[in-house]
Parts: sequence; C-alpha cells; structure tokens
Amino acid sequence: MSAYVLVLYTSRHGDTAKLARQVAQGVEESGIEARLRTLPEGDSVAGDTADDGTLYCSIDDLRECAGLALGSPTRFGHMSSAMHRFLERTSNLWISGALIDKPASVFTSTSTLHGGQESTLLSMMLPLIHHGMLISGIPFSAEPLHSGEGGGSPYGAGHVAGDSGENPINRDERQLARIQGKRLGRLAQQLAKN
Repeated sequence: MSAYVLVLYTSRHGDTAKLARQVAQGVEESGIEARLRTLPEGDSVAGDTADDGTLYCSIDDLRECAGLALGSPTRFGHMSSAMHRFLERTSNLWISGALIDKPASVFTSTSTLHGGQESTLLSMMLPLIHHGMLISGIPFSAEPLHSGEGGGSPYGAGHVAGDSGENPINRDERQLARIQGKRLGRLAQQLAKN
C-alpha cells in the first residue's frame, strides 16, 4: 500500500469540503497521494458515502495514513460535533501509539471573520497533540498571510463564507490551503522515510 495523507473533513454547507479539496490539491502537488474522507453529520449512516460521493472515514483510514489534514466548520468556536465524536473513538490508536510522529494540520470555515477560526483550529489540534502527532501550520512567510483578505492564519487555512454562505473561497484562501497541503505532504514523505 502506498503512503497517503488523509484529508478528513466535515462540511454542512459545502465550504469546508471545497477547502479540503484545495488542501488535497496541495498535498498531491508535493508528490504524495491525498485521500479525501468525510464524516456523517448524524449518528446513523445509510451507506459508505456522503451525498457527494466522498467516502466516510474509518479508523483504519486514520491508522494507516502518513499524515493528516483535519477540517471542520466552526461551531461556537469549536470543531463540529461529528468531528469530535470521531476523534473520541480513537482511544485505541492513542493507546497503541499509532499516530505518534506523524504530521498533522487543521483548517476551518466560518460565517464571519471573527467567528472563531483560531479557537476552532486549536480545538482540533488538542486531540492530535495527545496522539503524539506533529502539528504543522502555515509559515508566516506565506505571502497571503500578510496581504490576503478572508480566512487563514499561521494556525491553518480558513474560509469566511458569509452569513448566508455567499462568499466563494477567494484566491488567497485557496492559495493558503494549497500551501498548507503541500507542506504537509512534504513532511509526511520526509517523516515516512525515517
């Protein structure tokens, strides 16, 4: 089985999914496979795929990845409940140390610029740190962090969707997501060699 970076996201209105595809594009530009997976919003699942055809993530997808990009919309300054539930089911990976020293990064989408992007990103980092993963953000040398409009910070890529989801992902947000994915892909390849 070839090495891959898992790009795992939840997305109620589709904006985080669009950002996930940009992160995945950056991962693949680095020369490693990006494996897109999502999670169901509710507890029950009818089938193995979401409405858009994206496969639902399994614990094995996470266990076997060389790196992880985790994305969630903001829910009151925190990750989505679906993402939180999934991470709570990873205790066996934590006990076995399956994710130790694998690189990880996080990304998010909010309705407003001050809707809690950085606190959401931090909420997703905490369980990854407990797993012993190596957190990778976006270097402040990335030009869109200085001049861009919209979401994103050194903590991770972000998108400001607008109160009614009227804002498409802008050029700077796409660029930051690809920069983040490319960096994560490079790190996953370098660490997999060790």
